[in-house]
Amino acid sequence: MGIRSFLAKPFAASVVKAQQRWSAAPVAAQDAVFKSLIDGGKDTVFGREHGFGSIRSYEDFKRQVPVRDYEDFKPYVQQIIGGQTDVLWRGRPIYFAKTSGTTSGVKYIPITKDSIPNHINSARNALLNYVHETNNAAFLDKKLIFLSGSPVLDTKGHVPTGRLSGIVNHHVPGYLRTNQMPSYATNCIEDWETKLDKIIDETLPADMSLISGIPPWVQMYFDRIMARTGKKIKDVFPNFSLFVYGGVNFEPYRAKIYESVGKKIDSIELFPASEGFFAYQDKQTHEGLLLLLNSGIFYEFIPAEEFFNANPTRLGIADVEIGKNYALIVNNNAGLWGYNIGDTVKFVSKNPYRLVVTGRIKHFISAFGEHVIGEEVEKAMQYAMQQQPQTELIEFTVAPMVTPPDGGLPYHEWLVEFATPPPDLPKFAADLDRRLTELNVYYDDLISGNILQTLRLTPLRKDAFRDYMKSQGKLGGQNKVPRLSNDRKLADELSGFRMAEGGFSRQ
Repeated sequence: MGIRSFLAKPFAASVVKAQQRWSAAPVAAQDAVFKSLIDGGKDTVFGREHGFGSIRSYEDFKRQVPVRDYEDFKPYVQQIIGGQTDVLWRGRPIYFAKTSGTTSGVKYIPITKDSIPNHINSARNALLNYVHETNNAAFLDKKLIFLSGSPVLDTKGHVPTGRLSGIVNHHVPGYLRTNQMPSYATNCIEDWETKLDKIIDETLPADMSLISGIPPWVQMYFDRIMARTGKKIKDVFPNFSLFVYGGVNFEPYRAKIYESVGKKIDSIELFPASEGFFAYQDKQTHEGLLLLLNSGIFYEFIPAEEFFNANPTRLGIADVEIGKNYALIVNNNAGLWGYNIGDTVKFVSKNPYRLVVTGRIKHFISAFGEHVIGEEVEKAMQYAMQQQPQTELIEFTVAPMVTPPDGGLPYHEWLVEFATPPPDLPKFAADLDRRLTELNVYYDDLISGNILQTLRLTPLRKDAFRDYMKSQGKLGGQNKVPRLSNDRKLADELSGFRMAEGGFSRQ
């Protein structure tokens, strides 16, 4: 047993004990965070404008602080960029996390001295939870790879600025630095494919035990290793035992990942974002991610069906219901107030509070009133793959076809890239459609009422999504393909990657 694994076990026990205390008193934990945030923000520009000095309760807060998207938040960021201090939180941010917005262009999300521990400690605690639950700490003595964005930072208004994963790279604890991969120089390479080849050069001789990253980009890493070595991942890295991921639902990728590895391995799901680290998988045997209620973030929840109303219901943790879809709103010690992060969640437990990420509030299809969400299409895909387990998926996205070029009723088009296609493609499409009608009553009504025809599945050629993302300058890192669109923009851009006449070639 190495020194890291030896010391990790008592440290993990203390972290889990503290976690059990606050998770047993969730409302009190959130009340304490709320009071701390109001106190920390009361002397800021935002706090004075919104009367923080008179806020005594959450009801006061809701009356005085509206829900905001980045566009409404942007003027405060501009004041910070202009050099002003005490704008959203005391002092000045220590970083801006740079992220892409769908309507706002580039977004600059503040990270402060008070909020950075949420990002760093939460990632650490996710691993320590796993150590405590499984008694497996041996992976800490071997090499750990984090497939992330470049740690090279620019400045915006004298504030260091970069991708969240690059910022976090500067705060990896010293005791992990010596076994972290890839090297700093390799991590700084901007071009993803060049970077990936260099990562493989560095990691092939290494004793890898943990691999972390967004599943589609990890899959590309695996594909290139197998192409170079002719071996499964388990034969290249015999001690690889833990996969850590976040950002997308793992289920559509699970079968292909496990097939590439050559064995089933443990995994830990994380829910990080530029706006905060919200939750992590604390149990291998339970559904959902533990919501972090004492980590500098006060959460609000808006029922998804009300989100676009003029005055939607805003709920604290005490009033949420299991099984209901909510838009997640955050307030934190980086100075975000009533901030819509864009994700939707659903609670699967309230003792403790565990949730699953169900999609994006603005990523849905409702061209005909059906309001199909990400969770539903992913469950339909999972079901269809279970019916034909030979199937292996690379990626997919769904869009409406309102005016079919060949006439007839409109439909949903599923654009899918398979690693191994289903033996019976028409049955696969029929299973997708049937499961979606079971999951969404409005879609079922439209199908049974002959408003929509059943979905059409469009197979895409090999490397379609990779080549599309490369053409958009979004290959690798933390970039993700939208699962759903309510228009044809993405679908039309993918039209050039359709499967050529003659069908699939087995890969």
